[in-house]
This record gives sequence, structure tokens and C-alpha cells, in this order.
Amino acid sequence: MHRSLLRKEVMPFFIMFALLIMGAIVADFLLHLFNLVWIGRYLGIPGTFFILLSFMYSLRKRKVIHVGKPKVLLNMHEFFTWFGSLLILVHAGIHFNAILPWLAVIAMLVNVISGLTGKFLLDRSRRQLAAKKELFQQKGMTDAEVDKAIFWDAVTLDLMKKWRAVHFPITLAFSVLALGHILAIFIFWQWR
Repeated sequence: MHRSLLRKEVMPFFIMFALLIMGAIVADFLLHLFNLVWIGRYLGIPGTFFILLSFMYSLRKRKVIHVGKPKVLLNMHEFFTWFGSLLILVHAGIHFNAILPWLAVIAMLVNVISGLTGKFLLDRSRRQLAAKKELFQQKGMTDAEVDKAIFWDAVTLDLMKKWRAVHFPITLAFSVLALGHILAIFIFWQWR
């Protein structure tokens, strides 16, 4: 069971995050190797665009827009956020020019970790609760007995669904820092 939990739940989280970091390192290395570092400077634009596109899921979930299937939009949200974050990490590179962009990158990484945690923990908890419920039903327990037996697990799952209450302020902090960085670029850009 422990090995299965590690393999099924913890490893996918670490693999997704490690691929993000390693992908950024490899892409940055290749840009330096082929003397194309200037491309990295502009990858923040499509990276930001992908992250903005990922918000379609949130807008659909909050009924601000009515297009798209929630499951498809959730998959797009996860991919676009991951890919956009990859492009922004390559954009950031290993260059330490100013504090604001690095605060935005750190907030973005914390946001990605928060999103991955919510995705994997919430998914696991749903499956575990469904399996418990099915097991109790197979034992011949009535619906009332099953509900009583899984009550605290159901309450815990409901609380875990509220992880977005943590994810949202992290997203907001990232958004404010990223917007500050973008505004600073426009203000201090040498337009000649």
C-alpha cells in the first residue's frame, strides 16, 4: 500500500514539477548553446498568454463564461499553466537583474506547487472515499450506515475542496507581482 501510494500519488506530483524545472534548464541551456539567448527575453509574452488562457477554466467554473466543457477546460488549465510557467521560467533564466521579476517567479512556482497539490491530493481523496463507500456497500451496510461510517472522511474531502481558498490568494499574489513586472518593463523599456 505504501509503495502504491508513493507511486500513484506522490511521484506524479514530483515528476510534473521536476519536468517543469528540468525543461526550463534544458531550454535555457540550448538557447545559450546556440547563442539564441535573446529569444528567452521574449518568451515571457507567450508564457503570460498561455497562463491567461488557462483562466478560462476558472471563468467557466464561476459561470462568467458558458463555453467549453469543464473537464476539457480543466485539462487545458493544467497544461496551459504548466507550459506557460515553463516559458516564463526560460524567460527568467538564471539572470538576477531585479527583485520584482524574481518575486513573481517565486510566486508562480508556489502557485504551480499549490495547483499540483490540489490536483493530486483532491483526486486521491475522491478515489479513496469512493472506494470506502463501495467497500461498505459490498459489506451490506445500508445507505444510512455508510453515510455515518464515511461522515468524517466526507467532511475532510469537503474541506480539501476548499484548497482553492489558499490557491486563489497565491494566484492573486502572482498576478499582482507579474503585472508589476510587466508595467515596469513598459515604464523602463528603452523605446528607441
